[in-house]
Amino acid sequence: MGAFGLHSQIWSNRWKSALLLAGFPVLLLVLLYGLELLFLAISGAGGSLDALLRQALYTLPGALPFALAGAGAWFTIAWFAHQAIIDAATGARPVSRKDNPELYNMLENLCISRGLTMPTLRIIDTPVRNAYASGMREGRMSVTLTRGLIETLEPDEIEAVMGHELTHIRNADVRLLVIAVIFVGIFSFVGEMVFRSMIYTNLGRSHRSRRSGGGNAGVLVLIAFAIIALSWLLAVLVRFAISRKREFLADAGSVELTRNPDAMISALRKIAANADLPGAPRGVKAMFIENPAATGSFGGLFSTHPPLQARIKALVMMGGRDPGPVPGPALADAPGPWDAPKGPSKGPWG
Repeated sequence: MGAFGLHSQIWSNRWKSALLLAGFPVLLLVLLYGLELLFLAISGAGGSLDALLRQALYTLPGALPFALAGAGAWFTIAWFAHQAIIDAATGARPVSRKDNPELYNMLENLCISRGLTMPTLRIIDTPVRNAYASGMREGRMSVTLTRGLIETLEPDEIEAVMGHELTHIRNADVRLLVIAVIFVGIFSFVGEMVFRSMIYTNLGRSHRSRRSGGGNAGVLVLIAFAIIALSWLLAVLVRFAISRKREFLADAGSVELTRNPDAMISALRKIAANADLPGAPRGVKAMFIENPAATGSFGGLFSTHPPLQARIKALVMMGGRDPGPVPGPALADAPGPWDAPKGPSKGPWG
């Protein structure tokens, strides 16, 4: 893929992703309408079903400022604390040049070759093989590698993985994906709280239905639940679509950076053999270079990543050679190009 073609696709992908993210405020309105309906139902408001639906619509503008304030507070906290949250969830810790000079110098050289600000290098002490980039602000980005990846991949393969993650940073993929995960977190939190209240709602519904003069409250609850579930589902689908579209470009960007499609292919093969990080949140797994836990379901709609074979096929078209699948356990005993920093683990897998 030529440079012009690559940058054209990057621009096109950014535009499409911006349009997808523009849909989140609309989904927030849909979610708020569902909550308005649920409030009317459990408060025992009287009237016909049509009147109740219109009443919820009329009260929507008054509730909107509070919803926007809540979403803004959620976003602000996540903006400043997301790296600490990710580190706590994965057990990642920062690494300096003194801790691992070979690894640090490799990342620094790649950054210098493209004029990029050096991100913080982090390592997760786990035998799992994976990597991700994170960060929201210029100069505060991070590239995180697992110990299993460092100890089992060859230096050129590690360099290809770093090139993949640096491409995510260069293309602003990381910021966009984190924003999408933050927004989806709003819908997930509200949806979970609402559906946890279903038992309470069902227990009190018969009494409230009698007060409202019929079964409209029960129907209203069902409509509200359906709207809330739909808004959550659409938000999740948007996040998945944003994640999938960018993996092909990050693979291509790595090849453009390292001029070594073979290394990117063999790295993906080795990573796929042991890529699942137990205990990591779904939102964090969507940031990984490979996420085997969410691929191929429902025609790919609920996949955070494109199929591995499709990514490898694209790399082969760029001149790479596919060595085929590699065994996972066999690589665990193989010596790596260098050892990761030793010491007690600060993560949940220590």
